[in-house]
Amino acid sequence: MTAPPEVATVKIALVTDTYIPQVNGVTTVVRRQVELLQRAGAAVSVIAPAYPGDNPADEVPTLRARSAPFPPYPAIRFGFAPPGRVARFLDAQAPDLVHVVTEGPLGLRGRRYALRHGLPLVTSYHTHFPRYCADYGVPKLEPAVWRWIAWFHRAADLVHTPGDEACEALRARGVTQAVVWGRGVDTAFFRPNRRDLAWRAAVGLAPDDVLILHVGRLAAEKNLGVLSEAWKLVHEAFAGRAHFMFAGEGPEERRLRQEMPWARQLGFLGREALAHLYANADLCVLPSTSETCGLVALEAMASGLPVVAADAGGLRESVVSRGTGLLVRPDDAGALAAGIVELALRRNYRQALAEGARRAVLPRDSAREDRELLNQYQSLIRPPVTEAA
Repeated sequence: MTAPPEVATVKIALVTDTYIPQVNGVTTVVRRQVELLQRAGAAVSVIAPAYPGDNPADEVPTLRARSAPFPPYPAIRFGFAPPGRVARFLDAQAPDLVHVVTEGPLGLRGRRYALRHGLPLVTSYHTHFPRYCADYGVPKLEPAVWRWIAWFHRAADLVHTPGDEACEALRARGVTQAVVWGRGVDTAFFRPNRRDLAWRAAVGLAPDDVLILHVGRLAAEKNLGVLSEAWKLVHEAFAGRAHFMFAGEGPEERRLRQEMPWARQLGFLGREALAHLYANADLCVLPSTSETCGLVALEAMASGLPVVAADAGGLRESVVSRGTGLLVRPDDAGALAAGIVELALRRNYRQALAEGARRAVLPRDSAREDRELLNQYQSLIRPPVTEAA
């Protein structure tokens, strides 16, 4: 990758309400941005929450703010820092541009700093929070949440969102500077040749057995009730020849364990273990209707997995039905189960879709997007004003 020569002279501050050691789509993108900027020689700093226990050693100047759990989902923690502490940290870093990745309390601090200091401001809209209102029992709040989202992002010079549908949703609400960025995937890391037949045998799979996978937060917004009903139907139909695994954590873990004791819950997996798991599964199932991109779908496809997904949101943009997987009616457990059964029974067809999935995702390799991001940052940073001699 060749970076614009000016990038090595700039300073970028990233502000996020979720960061390592948490693992989710947002932290994956933020870590990618940090590593990219480091490789390009830019000075990068981060404001992020601190988490209970041991936090990893931060490789760049980082302000870790105290955090508190979000009551409906304690694994998610909001960071809180007084404005003065944030300002002193950013003053010391003297950023040329501030990129606010999330709309939480820390994101607000970063947004405020950039606007008060006249700095270029980039924001990201990774998560369809307005659509979570129904999932958490408060659907009447959705219009208010949309107003908040629109207000937050209208102030930015550029707004990243990882899918066309989410981008258009923002533009329809007056956020006309929204662009699609953040749906690249590392196709050299997530790859089919990680498949390990000895590992499959060790976890109890016979040669013709099918391993069905779900990856993501185990939370209400992932439509896990539909997933549970579909997997029960498939489990009954296959009488032990289909195996089911969850990778991820969240407040729905206990309920899923009670409803499907035969499904293995693997909990949190590091990136290496996750790539290994993708390559050793046979298909990935994603029933969520509120994805802005569905990075999991792209990682699975890069690993050579067909994806059975809800025909909604960002998943509709990533999965080509009958080309890289199957799209089924949203919120329809029967349709989801039928799609899983079809691919489980038709091995050659499943393999053809797997190969199609890998081919389709190769143009989304993250290297192209990385170059685009560096160019965006450089174009927004105002050159110094020089006085006439």
